[in-house]
Amino acid sequence: MADRGVDVSALPKEVRDQLAELDLELSEGDITQKGYEKKRTKLLAPYFIHSPGKTHQLCIQDLQVEPPPQNDVQPPAPSSSSNHAPPPSSSSRYRERRSRRTHRGGGTRDDRYRSDIHTEAVQAALAKHKEEKMALPMPTKRRSTYVQSPIQARTPPDSSSGSEDETSARRQSAVVAPPPSANSNLQSPDSWINRSVQGSSTSSSASSTLSHGEAKPQPQSQLPPTAAVTDMLAHSRIGNNAPPPDVTAGAPPSRGSRVDLPSNAVVRGMSRGQSRSSMMETADGNRRGVPVSSRVSTKIQQLLNTLKRPKRPPLSEFFTDDSEEIVEVPQPDPNTPKPEGRQIIPVKGEPLGVVSNWPPALQAALARWGATQGKSPALTALDITGRVLYTLTYGKLWSRSVKLAYTLLNKLGTKNEQILKPGDRVALVYPNSDPGMFWVSFYGCLLAEVIPVPIEVPLSRKDAGISQVGFLLGSCGVGLALTSEICLKGLPKTPTGEILQFKGWPRLKWVVTDSKYLTKPSKDWQPHIPTANTDPAYIEYKASKDSTVVGVAVSKVAMLTHCQALTQACNYCEGETLVNVLDFKKDMGLWHGVLTAVMNRIHTISVPYAVMKACPLSWVQRVHIHKARIALVKCRDLHWAMMAHRDQRDTSLASLRMLIVADGANPWSVSSCDAFLNVFQSHGLKPEVICPCATSPEAMTVAIRRPGVLGTPLPARAILSMGGLSHGVIRVNTEDKNSALTVQDVGHVMPGALMCIVKPDGPPQLCKTDEIGEIIINSRAGGTMYYNLPGVTKNTFEVIPVNANGVPIGEIPFVRSGLLGFVGPGSLIFVVGKIEGLLMVSGRRHNADDLVATALAVEPVKTVYRGRIAVFSVTVFYDERVVIVAEQRPDASEEDSFQWMSRVLQAIDSIHQVGLYCLALVPANTLPKTPLGGIHISDTKQFFLDGNLHPCNILMCPHTCVTNLPKPRQKQPVGVGPASVMVGNLVAGKRIAQAAGRDLGMIEDQDLVRKHQYLTEALHWRAQTDPDHVLYVLLNAKGVTVSTASCVQLHKRAEKIAAALTEKGSINTGENVVLLYPPGIDLIAAFYGCLYAGCVPVNVRPPHPQNLAATLPTVRMIIDVSKAACILTTQNLMRTLRSKEAAASVNIKTWPMIIDTDDLPRRRPPQIYKPPTAEMIAYLDFSVSTTGMLTGVKISHAAVSALCRSVKLQCELYSSRQIAICLDPYCGLGFVLWCLASVYSGHQSILIPPFELESCSSLWLSTLSQYRIRDTFCSYSVMELCIKGLGTQTDLLKARGVNLSCVRSCVVIAEERPRLALTHSFSKLFKDVGLSSRAVSTAFGSRVNLAICLQGTTGPDPCTVYVDMKSLRHDRVRLVERGAPQSLPLMESGKILPGVRVIIVNPETRGPLGDSHLGEIWVNSPHNASGYYTIYGEESLQADHFNTKLSFGDPQTLWARTGYLGFVKRTELLEASGDRHDALFVVGSLDETLELRGLRYHPTDIETSVSRAHRSIAESAVFTWTNLLVVVSELCGSEQDALDLVPLITNVVLEEHHLIVGVVVIVDPGVIPINSRGEKQRMHLRDSFLADQLDPIYVAYNM
Repeated sequence: MADRGVDVSALPKEVRDQLAELDLELSEGDITQKGYEKKRTKLLAPYFIHSPGKTHQLCIQDLQVEPPPQNDVQPPAPSSSSNHAPPPSSSSRYRERRSRRTHRGGGTRDDRYRSDIHTEAVQAALAKHKEEKMALPMPTKRRSTYVQSPIQARTPPDSSSGSEDETSARRQSAVVAPPPSANSNLQSPDSWINRSVQGSSTSSSASSTLSHGEAKPQPQSQLPPTAAVTDMLAHSRIGNNAPPPDVTAGAPPSRGSRVDLPSNAVVRGMSRGQSRSSMMETADGNRRGVPVSSRVSTKIQQLLNTLKRPKRPPLSEFFTDDSEEIVEVPQPDPNTPKPEGRQIIPVKGEPLGVVSNWPPALQAALARWGATQGKSPALTALDITGRVLYTLTYGKLWSRSVKLAYTLLNKLGTKNEQILKPGDRVALVYPNSDPGMFWVSFYGCLLAEVIPVPIEVPLSRKDAGISQVGFLLGSCGVGLALTSEICLKGLPKTPTGEILQFKGWPRLKWVVTDSKYLTKPSKDWQPHIPTANTDPAYIEYKASKDSTVVGVAVSKVAMLTHCQALTQACNYCEGETLVNVLDFKKDMGLWHGVLTAVMNRIHTISVPYAVMKACPLSWVQRVHIHKARIALVKCRDLHWAMMAHRDQRDTSLASLRMLIVADGANPWSVSSCDAFLNVFQSHGLKPEVICPCATSPEAMTVAIRRPGVLGTPLPARAILSMGGLSHGVIRVNTEDKNSALTVQDVGHVMPGALMCIVKPDGPPQLCKTDEIGEIIINSRAGGTMYYNLPGVTKNTFEVIPVNANGVPIGEIPFVRSGLLGFVGPGSLIFVVGKIEGLLMVSGRRHNADDLVATALAVEPVKTVYRGRIAVFSVTVFYDERVVIVAEQRPDASEEDSFQWMSRVLQAIDSIHQVGLYCLALVPANTLPKTPLGGIHISDTKQFFLDGNLHPCNILMCPHTCVTNLPKPRQKQPVGVGPASVMVGNLVAGKRIAQAAGRDLGMIEDQDLVRKHQYLTEALHWRAQTDPDHVLYVLLNAKGVTVSTASCVQLHKRAEKIAAALTEKGSINTGENVVLLYPPGIDLIAAFYGCLYAGCVPVNVRPPHPQNLAATLPTVRMIIDVSKAACILTTQNLMRTLRSKEAAASVNIKTWPMIIDTDDLPRRRPPQIYKPPTAEMIAYLDFSVSTTGMLTGVKISHAAVSALCRSVKLQCELYSSRQIAICLDPYCGLGFVLWCLASVYSGHQSILIPPFELESCSSLWLSTLSQYRIRDTFCSYSVMELCIKGLGTQTDLLKARGVNLSCVRSCVVIAEERPRLALTHSFSKLFKDVGLSSRAVSTAFGSRVNLAICLQGTTGPDPCTVYVDMKSLRHDRVRLVERGAPQSLPLMESGKILPGVRVIIVNPETRGPLGDSHLGEIWVNSPHNASGYYTIYGEESLQADHFNTKLSFGDPQTLWARTGYLGFVKRTELLEASGDRHDALFVVGSLDETLELRGLRYHPTDIETSVSRAHRSIAESAVFTWTNLLVVVSELCGSEQDALDLVPLITNVVLEEHHLIVGVVVIVDPGVIPINSRGEKQRMHLRDSFLADQLDPIYVAYNM
């Protein structure tokens, strides 16, 4: 910079004025940065000094101390420059510029807590980041969610060309950097991606901040240009580095409808490689895929690029196995600063002076003034407008207090009983606007020798911390509350007019203390005034960090001694006037304004908080009017007065000899004091009257700066290194000005006190001279105990400091003050924070107030309210994490807020070297308030943890700040080592994990063999031998039978269809025919019609008429893939297939022939087809897997009869039996039970279409009761419908006579891990209507074998085990006890069917595993499918999935791979045969597992955790995208809860699964697609998300 060596303060006045003018122009955007530099250099050229001037430095005890500004140089005032980063300059020039700017800009900006050093540091830190060009993806928010801030239209940007359109760039996300200077209009500041190629020069705004404007190569962390992103995304599809997305074949489904959606046209049967990278053409010839320019995928790319930046600190090589501790243990940094000074010597205050006429007790002083100076004013109270309301004289104060004391002791009960006795505790409930009543009550209690407990007025049941106040009253044994008549009327009442019973409060008796209700004492009655002793005088409440409220008892002698010490320290004289702005019920307001004031006959003018809000200058005016000598204020009051000072030109503060700043220990108090002095010095304020002090409820006044004498040098300041402070060490900040903290002293120790500094944690060991510690005090003038809490009292009020060897340094007890600080030169005390505001992150200390100060220095004027910022830490994953919550201004735009948040992140990262975990902005006035308007931190924290904060903007940064995750697991190469060698039936010393159902047995009777060889023959045989036996009954929503089918009816209907196929359709044998029917008997007839004609039926779920766009493409795809020659359907569906609506989503002209089977003529086929061999295909079973794969398997006639026989044996099905089926009949075991089993076994099936339950949820259960059904089959979605629809109606069901005690087995048909929570809820809910807890069980099937397990009627009940989730991620099973941490309950998936053998195999080595080991389930059975049906005829997958052999052990048997992970465990239960029972536990599908950090996760486990995180989460689904974990949650609450879910979801996944969530998506209920079996289709969801089709309520990109 041009002015590097210029001392601006020494420049002539006109040059300084020109410079200030120039700064003003730049800040208001009237001049460009370049023009500014040029003009400035020209102005300063004549005054150049080449050697830097010497700064005044005072070095004592290794401490750099800077003198504060003297009268001639104006001290720094708050900056009100706009939010550009100021060019680096000498700080004196900067101060000068700022002070002038303040005089011009007046009170327009409320720049509170701002020390110039801090602001400059923050701006410099941000400028540094700006050069690094960091782009954060801005969250996506639905426009309706918060009307408060408009958001640009939701259209994906045109990212195919590097368009120069500013709006398309603006639509995206804010680049995190200060806004550029005025001339850089080339590009908007929030364009989310650079257009320059990496490494090339840039024309964007960054260059304008460089001093010579030269182009600068971009650092590596810069993002590639938009086109490059597009390119990268396009390549990522074909390259092998990341799996490309499976792409959706249609729009998302409409709400509520359950549909099977393949997420793309990938068909099982291609090789894996092919299926993933080459998208198959769908029927309309378009390649469907995620649009590369989709906004979501670009944002995720942006997020990935941001996350590539190196983390602090890097993860060390640590993790080996999870059986040890999980967390990465931070290694101590050798460069950590350590204290080097000598051990501190206790600091002694001056001796307490002996005064001859000092009263023996405080009441005695009041008695004396009441008698001798009765007319002298004691207290003046103001009304809401700031005018005098009344003045209470010492005479009046005395007489009223005596009256109250008399009334309390004698007039409360009936004549004989005394309600209050000396020593009882009494609550004082008075508003801040009525100091007079409070004074009378307080002194009345002292005179009656009862103990006053002042508390805040409760305004409602929901007051912040109200129940904690109840705890205080309870622990103090308060039964009586004193209040004024007005206040009593204002208290919340019940409808009957009684005062509300507040949560947690003891029952209170309310006493009104207005004069008219008090009794004048009799002539002979005098209050008893004993000499002060150690009994409690009053109890002051104190809210601690964890929100508990305790009472600090102050003894009579401590109260008196404290008044004496304050009188001596502040040099109080009789008859002075004091203006008090503080709360008179506690702390400094009480000690100075109520107690010491009466001791010295001071006239107190009390300015209530409400007046300050209406007229911020009122206290200054009162000082001026009353020529007050002392004023008692907080930084806030200085700030407010300064903002409003232009309204009042003629006020004078010359009378003040002491301006006591109660929170002078705060990091921002320096700048507030300086700025106030700067404005009011011209109004007569003398610099030496500003007296910061340090106090705490326990130690009372710790230190106060004594009023100075005119002309003496002012006390010094310390400029400390933030880095040193975080390690608890005092280091002078020399190198990096950015991370400096300026602190002012709070004067000397109080008279008569002894002070030490001890380590804040662990035993109270004395600190070294250069170490920060907790200040502890020994004095007669401090609190004596936490009332009635002896345990906590001991740790706080009876501390004996020890030396380095742990030896006590003496006998005398000290009191912990809760303040952190050190002793500086000349025994001056410096306070750097409070224990309560201490955040311990990764072993380093950060002060909440310092973080607030940094956040406020990031120009928040437009975005947030200054005094409304809360900083706290939450424990997540074994460490504290920093959270900042601020109230957002209603006019702040979405972009401004995000910009501000991202800049706060950088500023805190640069200055404090700590990562923020979460930054949330909430609407104005929504944070819980303390009585005087501050933020109630502990309640805010609780709101955050409970998900009740309702933020309108949120930014989570877990990637940046969670650095203690274990190192990702490196998978060991797998080989068959000697440990796994098999000996007999043992692997590695354990029994082989295999299990088998009972033997199917041989059928002796040849007639039966013939009858059951083929289903067609079975039906024909039944039609002849038992024609009228009803096989099927179909019910509607009312439970009425709509159609039935006897054996002969079904046979005849099948014949009609077969005839139509051969005549109308001229279909040849072996051709595929698609069946498109709603669930019912038509479907069954059509199936047998196909078999009669020799065709192969392909059962397809019909399209949903309300959602053709999503469901019809799936139908089309199956028709195309199966090469169907013909479609059999109903008239209605035929019309749908040919409708205009259908034409919108598929080409309807290319349908194969469609035959409607509603009104076929009565014809018979020439003959019923009999296959030449049982290995011929009977039908094709098509299903969409949860990973979005469309898979068709071939089921042979032999497999059909083996499966039907197996089910018949397991469930004991005979022609006399009835079963009820309520599930979708389109694939898997559901289809077998609906269409095949009855014809084979002859039992009657009552068919209940699941969609009928949507209009009548009790249909299924009523049917079970009405027909006395013993065995029923359903799906998970049916169970969920029953739980949701009937959850509150079990009494109604009972009244209707529904009784489920007849149900022996209720089997859930599924291809997944049993949903234990759902089956348990179902059993528990319907236990009241007789459902046995043992009845509910599950089945398990897969694509290669439709039915592997089914509970059946005999055999032991399904058993449940608990496995350790950490081990499961390592592909191991470790059984634990119920309730163990990180345990996961797994239920057995039903009994293995007859004829089925399963074995657990290592999917990589293909060798068998031992008992209780996790591996892939392989199955061998006569009803395995014959293979995939595919148009490619690829045989490799076929062999791999259907005819595969073990690598060792039993190399002969052919197994089919289910693709599911599970384990076999031998239980203590016995089979019917007497053998021990082997249970099969299914853990999850291999295709679905997520490989993250080298570990294997099952999505359902993460989803279970997420669903527990908040009551508003209805359903959730997870998937990964380029190694980022994406969580999609359906919100069932109001949309204002949406952003609450983001931190809760992030926390729970981190805590329970040790994973960082990359993206959180909040959507409406019903958005997560679920197939007919009730399984989530996560891949389809993923594709809809990436194609920007979800219309999410909110998308958060975690940094």
